[in-house]
Amino acid sequence: MRSASTPPAAGNGLEPGFRGVICVSFGSTGDTAVPDTDGQPRYDLHFEAATADTLLELKSVFTSSRVGVRLVLAGPPADIRAAAAVAADCGLLGEEVTLLSQETGPRFVYCPHCLSTTADRTGGTEVTCHGCSTVLAVTDHFSRRRGAYLGYSAHAEEAA
Repeated sequence: MRSASTPPAAGNGLEPGFRGVICVSFGSTGDTAVPDTDGQPRYDLHFEAATADTLLELKSVFTSSRVGVRLVLAGPPADIRAAAAVAADCGLLGEEVTLLSQETGPRFVYCPHCLSTTADRTGGTEVTCHGCSTVLAVTDHFSRRRGAYLGYSAHAEEAA
């Protein structure tokens, strides 16, 4: 398995037009828990976290693959959801992506008022937006495109 900081050896990179299973893991574990790919070619990647650079590299990997590729993402929920959002932007369908959440982590809440995303570790029904300080009620609606739950002004009716 290759690390994001280690370039692939000659000939070991993802070939253009790859059709198989891309297994990406995040965090302290390097195991994607997918030992059997039904004989399909497998390409493994491991990253510490889903940073901007990591997601840019994943975008490059996804755009060089072909129709029929499958993606397995393993690791903390925030990281695999961010990678899944990049995959969706590159045209991968939900049916082509498998998410294997291995540990608990913060959930992210999207604020439609200031367009920012806030990490929430409390798990409560309300969170204060880090962008505009609006108290947001957290919905059950999860946006795969944004990799976050939708929030809305919790006390909008009271202000009127």
